[in-house]
Amino acid sequence: MALSPLFPADASDAPPIPAARSDSTGHPRRPLLIWVRTGTAHVRIDGDAVFRLTAGQGTWIPAAGWNHRAIITEPGTVAFPLWFQAGADGPPETTRFEVPDGWQDWLIQHFNLQVTPLSGHGYFQDAITDLLRRRPPTPAPLTLPEMPRATGARAVAEQLLRDPAIDLTVEQWATRALSSPRTLRRDFLAGTGLTFEQWRLRNRLIAAVEFLAAGFDADQVAARVGFASRNGFTRAFKQQYGLTPYDFGRKLAASSARVDLTPRATLARQTDELMRMVRGDGSFAAASDLLPAARTSPHTNDMHVLSWMYRGSGYLDIGESRYERHRGVATWIPAGLKHITGLRENSISLPLGSAGTDDLQLTEPLQVQFSPAWDDYLMHCAISARSGLHPDDYDPRHILDLFAEQVVTQRALSVPMPTDPRARAAAMDYLRHIDVSRESAAFDVPAEVHRAFRDETGMAFARWRYAARMRIARDLLVGGAQPSTVARRVGYAHLPTFSTAFSRFHGLSPRDYQERETEKS
Repeated sequence: MALSPLFPADASDAPPIPAARSDSTGHPRRPLLIWVRTGTAHVRIDGDAVFRLTAGQGTWIPAAGWNHRAIITEPGTVAFPLWFQAGADGPPETTRFEVPDGWQDWLIQHFNLQVTPLSGHGYFQDAITDLLRRRPPTPAPLTLPEMPRATGARAVAEQLLRDPAIDLTVEQWATRALSSPRTLRRDFLAGTGLTFEQWRLRNRLIAAVEFLAAGFDADQVAARVGFASRNGFTRAFKQQYGLTPYDFGRKLAASSARVDLTPRATLARQTDELMRMVRGDGSFAAASDLLPAARTSPHTNDMHVLSWMYRGSGYLDIGESRYERHRGVATWIPAGLKHITGLRENSISLPLGSAGTDDLQLTEPLQVQFSPAWDDYLMHCAISARSGLHPDDYDPRHILDLFAEQVVTQRALSVPMPTDPRARAAAMDYLRHIDVSRESAAFDVPAEVHRAFRDETGMAFARWRYAARMRIARDLLVGGAQPSTVARRVGYAHLPTFSTAFSRFHGLSPRDYQERETEKS
């Protein structure tokens, strides 16, 4: 079903984008590309060399040749930091480049693929499964291993999903995860049924299948997934799948089946294209060919995740329900619910942040519509949430307040609003807390505020509150929410009380009103 945004689009201006900074302290030495979408950024290497980048410009910094780097962005700047594997085939020296026309959105998608955990992303056609089937069949040969549940082990697993070639020891991983080697090993085994080494090998071999299906040759794949030699890769691949990587690639090329690339394979292919662009090769693909459709396999999140559709459209599948996601819509995906997220061709989404179950009570998706005027600010939010480039006073909980304020603003568009400052403040306070049951609460506002409501909205404050609840309830029902859920969202503790109030206001019961609107659409 379609889950419409709760309220009409807001056309107000977004907040100003603050200055931000990032440095390499405590991070491994890996190649870095910084690209400026708007504004100005300064990149300092080893305290000396400074690059000033303006909109449309980027700098490639190889892993070798520098010990410390810092990025500083001026107010109003949106700059995307992109990290790469140590073996990325970029220039050996620091290189400035201009981003060709039409490639900006491709770079934004590349950032998204880098920072989004690839837990179970992607799928294959039956032809690939048939090619890898042998007797006796290997168990779940194309299924990523379970993710560890413990926070530290899960963070390690997510980094290995993004970059299977990272070759750190358990001791090194434990240090980065603020854990001990013994605890990390125990958490992998308890959460996945596999030792750390078994989990890493399974992940590498599945990544190998994805990369071979994307057209990379065996030598390229061996390096990309972390094998020291092609012989070692061939032995492990054949032991798992019954075919050598060469035979698998040859049979796949000879088949007529169309293969859908996984986001991990798409990211690898895009990285190659990006390196050609940085080197000024001139032979890179057209940007319009590099925004394929993508989807995840069923998975759950430990946190509520806020995802924003910057371009195109997508969907969120939970159980038998499909929730459509359109341009500008930000969606809270509830924690603990198995779901699939998908992007249609030439579409881009970005993660804006996350919230714990103690910070946000959420049992079903919640959406709000942002106008295009918010694009740059929301990109700044995504970069701050998923990279080390953020303001000095960055607060991860900021996204909760931002979303709540936007909901309040858009709720205000559903009912006549007073212009008197004190009356408007009282209205906004009520809308902000409309999900709190206050049937018998006495609203202690001055008499002049009551007069302002009557004069400017034609309703007494009590009547205005009733109208606000009923109109918001109507929007929620049209969006597909269940009447019991709507009752709670607009502050009614009991469904019968809500149904009576709704019927008195709209002339139909919540269920009948929802069915009528569904038939219209």
